[in-house]
Amino acid sequence: MTLAAAQNSVPLEHWLTLSGVLFTLGLCGVMMRRNVILVLMSVEIMLNAANVALVVFNKYLIANAPEGVALDGQVFVFFTIAVAAAEAAVALVIAMALFRRLDTVNVDDVANLRW
Repeated sequence: MTLAAAQNSVPLEHWLTLSGVLFTLGLCGVMMRRNVILVLMSVEIMLNAANVALVVFNKYLIANAPEGVALDGQVFVFFTIAVAAAEAAVALVIAMALFRRLDTVNVDDVANLRW
């Protein structure tokens, strides 16, 4: 098997289907879960689904680019990972503050954020 055949062994549609399934699972987790930590994990799954789609589009862009170098997808993924790390840090601090204040991390118990 040549290098070009190995790079294109999985069709674009399969990767996008995987990305869509991951995003749907994350969205269902955000909508159905009541625990703040599980909601944050679901948001991270959604961000990872977007990262998969970006990397796959970049892979197929490189395969079709005349000069063979296009790193736009990897750059976007890098920024997405940086934003996700910052979001996770801030959200965990907020979750800890909620737990210390209300003794719960249930989303339903936090009706409003004014105390």
